[in-house]
Amino acid sequence: MLHAAIEAVLDRGEPVSPTKGPNRELRGITLQLTNARARLSRSESRGKVFSALGELFWYLSGSNATAQITHYISQYSKYDEGGIVFGGYGPRLRGDADQLAAVINLLRERPTSRRAVIQLFDREDLLEPHADVPCTCTLQFLNRQEGLDLIVYMRSNDVFIGLPHDVFCFTMIQELVARCVGTDLGQYIHVAGSLHLYDENEEGARRFLNDGYFETKQMPPMPGPNPMMDVADILATEAQLREGADPLSVKLPSNEYWADLARLLVVYHLGRAGRATEIPAVMKQMTTDVYNVHIDDRLDRTLGGR
Repeated sequence: MLHAAIEAVLDRGEPVSPTKGPNRELRGITLQLTNARARLSRSESRGKVFSALGELFWYLSGSNATAQITHYISQYSKYDEGGIVFGGYGPRLRGDADQLAAVINLLRERPTSRRAVIQLFDREDLLEPHADVPCTCTLQFLNRQEGLDLIVYMRSNDVFIGLPHDVFCFTMIQELVARCVGTDLGQYIHVAGSLHLYDENEEGARRFLNDGYFETKQMPPMPGPNPMMDVADILATEAQLREGADPLSVKLPSNEYWADLARLLVVYHLGRAGRATEIPAVMKQMTTDVYNVHIDDRLDRTLGGR
């Protein structure tokens, strides 16, 4: 899907020059991922599991603190406003009015409801200028015979930088909700008002296309019946790692699915600490080989100084 989307923007995108720089744009685009667990790009240039996990846990923690996300994605520093990213999804998703919990409760009570909608872009985002406002407008969950579908509407979407993270984060949230309401994972539908590629990223996008296609591997099924308890465990592990705990000493979640994701965070922090030689031992503890390509890449980049 990512390959096709980038190719389409390069081939048919119209040149525009908005605030953030010249780009090619397609409007009113719908992308469909029928196998939502195949949410990780496995190419060399777009396999971003560590930063994607950092962003997912930023959302699920309910935080919009700049320091939390710049630990994984330094580019967010340009959106800092007094220690926060105004457009950060965390408080909007899980703040005083926890929309994620509300959607889960609604679908438990009324499984086929069409009201299971999370709103991230708010009317207040139009009233005064900010360095960053949400690119995502809504997430609509539809529980049907084939499973729980998710339809996401983006007002603006960078096909090269943003889309890989969006697909990962939103399909993980989709599977969280599906498990909480006791249904299968359905399809993921991604709608972008503006799907674009900035000129400065064109060379990287073409390199990605030249990587070719890779064997499709999907993440293991998320265990139920209440993964939100496991989310709390892994958020605690992530916070300890980010705050400087020894990567090999933190407590991992008891469930192996979530423990593997925590081990990916351990790999990331070992790399940051200049302890790449300890990464292979962590890799041997993984219960699936799905993430091996990403761990190998992290090891190569760390040892190679890239």
